Amino acid sequence: MTDVLSTTDDGRFRVRLVPDEHPENPRNDETLVHALTIDTHLGQYHPVDKDGGPLAWVWERLKWNRWTGVDTFTRYVSIMHGGIVLESSPERGPRSLWYVTGEEARAIDGGLLTEGYVEAEMQEYEAWAEGDVWGFVVEKRIDWTRDDDPDESMQTWEEVASCFGFYGGPFARVQARDALRFYAGQSAGIAV
Repeated sequence: MTDVLSTTDDGRFRVRLVPDEHPENPRNDETLVHALTIDTHLGQYHPVDKDGGPLAWVWERLKWNRWTGVDTFTRYVSIMHGGIVLESSPERGPRSLWYVTGEEARAIDGGLLTEGYVEAEMQEYEAWAEGDVWGFVVEKRIDWTRDDDPDESMQTWEEVASCFGFYGGPFARVQARDALRFYAGQSAGIAV
């Protein structure tokens, strides 16, 4: 499935949004946040992280109690380590807990916007797990005429640029429109 997202006013450039067929699991890169897998839906999904981070041992002791285990773990991280925990229950993908300790939060940003970092990594993973990873293709319209019949013409679209690996449709659309403006501006000789 490809979708023309936007076309320039003069119709010379367009950008298409394209599903990323082979996205990388964002948890394979270096991450700032730890993730514990609560439920893989009877093995339908892989665990989010292999080791679960420095407090995985605490979760191992609490996970047996499905009624209070999450709350107890969240309180433990907050009280004993000054950290934060967010819970993820995506439509597709494993249920999980995402956390950082207070010491890690201070190292990230002084503890000011740590919840935003946790949420961003969580949303990026959820987008990957749900197949919400995109790329864009910027194309330029090319007008053709036949040498032997100048009145006969046709138009084709040729790729100018493409980029993939955008986790989440809203982010991909913003980046695609920015790229379209950039390449249309380059063509017009406008400094962007």
